[in-house]
Amino acid sequence: MNTDIQLDARGQLRHLLTTEGLPKPLLERILDTAESLVPEVGAPPKKVPLLRGKTVFNLFFENSTRTRTTFELAAKRLSADVINMDVATSSRAKGEDDLDTLFTLQAMGADIFVVRHPENGAAAHFAAHAAPHVAIINAGDGSHAHPTQGLLDVFTIRRHRPDFENLKIAIVGDVAHSRVAHSTIHALRTLGTTDIRVIGPERFLPPAPGALGVTATTDIRAGLADADIVMGLRIQRERIEGDALAGVADYHHDFGLTPANLAHASKTALIMHPGPINRGVEITAEVAYSDQSLILEQVRNGIGIRMAVMAMIAGQTRGGSPEAP
Repeated sequence: MNTDIQLDARGQLRHLLTTEGLPKPLLERILDTAESLVPEVGAPPKKVPLLRGKTVFNLFFENSTRTRTTFELAAKRLSADVINMDVATSSRAKGEDDLDTLFTLQAMGADIFVVRHPENGAAAHFAAHAAPHVAIINAGDGSHAHPTQGLLDVFTIRRHRPDFENLKIAIVGDVAHSRVAHSTIHALRTLGTTDIRVIGPERFLPPAPGALGVTATTDIRAGLADADIVMGLRIQRERIEGDALAGVADYHHDFGLTPANLAHASKTALIMHPGPINRGVEITAEVAYSDQSLILEQVRNGIGIRMAVMAMIAGQTRGGSPEAP
């Protein structure tokens, strides 16, 4: 995919389609902007007028309550008008082409589309056909990319372990089918992380781990050895034909984030998961809600990251901090 489409002629954010190829200074600017938009725990949410007069359409061709809700909250906290499109009951169900839906909504005055789609490359396809004043944010396309999730993951890590170059990061689970894993790995590599391990049964490992910049193993003890950050992934059953766990006798025992398995990681390892979590499959409740878990913090940080991306795309930031027009 041509990632140049993400940037305008000045190198500023035009669309957000993937973390792959995103320049490090721009990635860091997104993280820095989010810092000013994420409230402290217990503090009231910040509402700013950066997108007042703008209209954001959440255009979801695939269900995701968590992602859609955080994008909606982010847009409303930026004072935008927000429209949630239930595409399953829209004109698409009557046979309308996806691009016809885009063109129709553009004519209604849309400024930003947040697009979630089951097909790889769908967000880039929309961006290639969007009007000059319209921006596309990828909220997940197939097993390809989920850039705002990748950004909120590295944002959360940076708040606790900012020395990316010296981190040991282990990602456990269905990496092969996970758009989150791909986006997070690309962002980590841009920030300088070189020790990234992916762990799981063979069918869940990427076909070319070297090209992705990771090392792959089916041995959870070796993969978790001294890891500073451990991220669990949901099994992407909807993207796998047949029995997703065929040939894996006891996934939870062999690859679940359990106290026994996590004993191989660093004693101060932090636990992450993009959600939704499946208790008793890839993680236990004991681990998910432990003092070492950052899972709920990831959810909170996701709103700030999505606010930052929309504000920057709308051209309302200068020098990394949003300013009211």
